[in-house]
Amino acid sequence: METRDIGILIVDDERVVRASLYNWFKEDGYRVETAENAAEALKKLQATGYDIILLDIKMPGMDGLELQRRIREFDKNAIVIIITAYASVDTAVQALKEGAFDYVTKPIDPDDLTHLVRNAIHQRTLAAENVQLKRKIEELSQLEEIVGESPPMKKVLELVKTVAATDATVMILGESGTGKELIARAIHANSNRRYFPLVPVNCGAMAEGLLESDLFGHEKGAFTGAQYRRKGKLEMANGGTLFLDEVGNISMKTQMDLLRVIETKQFTRLGGEQVIKVDFRIVCATNKNLEQSVKEGAFREDLYYRLNVFTIPLPPLRERRADIPLLANHFVHKYALQMSKDIKSISTDAMELLKGFDWPGNVRELENAIERAMVVGSPPCIKAEDLPRQVNGQSQIPGGDTLADVEKAHIKKILERTGWNITRSAEILKIDRVTLYNKIEKFGLRT
Repeated sequence: METRDIGILIVDDERVVRASLYNWFKEDGYRVETAENAAEALKKLQATGYDIILLDIKMPGMDGLELQRRIREFDKNAIVIIITAYASVDTAVQALKEGAFDYVTKPIDPDDLTHLVRNAIHQRTLAAENVQLKRKIEELSQLEEIVGESPPMKKVLELVKTVAATDATVMILGESGTGKELIARAIHANSNRRYFPLVPVNCGAMAEGLLESDLFGHEKGAFTGAQYRRKGKLEMANGGTLFLDEVGNISMKTQMDLLRVIETKQFTRLGGEQVIKVDFRIVCATNKNLEQSVKEGAFREDLYYRLNVFTIPLPPLRERRADIPLLANHFVHKYALQMSKDIKSISTDAMELLKGFDWPGNVRELENAIERAMVVGSPPCIKAEDLPRQVNGQSQIPGGDTLADVEKAHIKKILERTGWNITRSAEILKIDRVTLYNKIEKFGLRT
């Protein structure tokens, strides 16, 4: 990272110190600004971002320690280096405990401070690279979740491979639970934007005002409760991919605003005037018939054509029954690892029930059914009676409407089977005694 890309804010009530440090870092090519008190510093911090904040610990009014706490409220990633006199080293140490990178004492040695700043930038760069690497690993692991060898799924995977290599906008169509976000992540993970974030937005889960703020961000005071500046998802997705889930639920006003961003590649935060330029790919998903929504006047035709550049239709699970055994066994392996249970397969009877069910909730419902069965089942395999009642046609678990209900019933069954022998029950459940006692208390179980 070049020095001209690094922003430094110097906060000190001594004019001589501010001027000296300003000239020193400016000569090295850094982007430098100064503030003589906490109020001025906060104003500048809310207007723009800085990588490094050189902060005097002793100032009139709000001191450096309190200012650091305020900074952390709206920018947790800012690097704070404390400037202190020998007499206030204890306060500087307290600042370190609260997240400051390091401190220097007055009189300041410019060479030492420069070395400290470069070290801080290096560590920040490494941390950012680690975050990107972790994100990459997480996104690649999503590919393993796409399970299917049926002709419909082979076609889907071919489409994913084709479009991922481009920068085209993608529309994923499918019923709820078919795995639309999984496909979006696969597209992103195989694209040229994979080293930048994929930012999901659930357009169907928020009211219009909240969605607008979530997308565009806001400035301090933009509306009641907006105490600090906040970046929106559009800004966060810069360089990467913006995934608009359930895009058919966006209001007409937000549709118009989104169309403007797509056309101009820029926007302003709510309550702000600064124009923010962005470059991201859009992948969207819907379970609605958007063509019909356009005809009914509920969705803008121009936005529809902007979003519907490349379409990937996802088949419902009932149209890819050949994939049910693969998916079911995949989920068994997944939850066997998570729950540390020695269940490795599904009985023939149980598998026939799984293949014969219509799965209105698609893959999500199948996964939930396997997870429930793993909770109540016992080694070596999932049996028909372990499946939810809507699948096996009967109710095996009293009140089994939630996983908590299922877990409670299963623990009670094991305790009764062992005559409430805590040690033996814990062994069967593959949990320790303390955890079992906590669950007995949680569920109010009694002999």
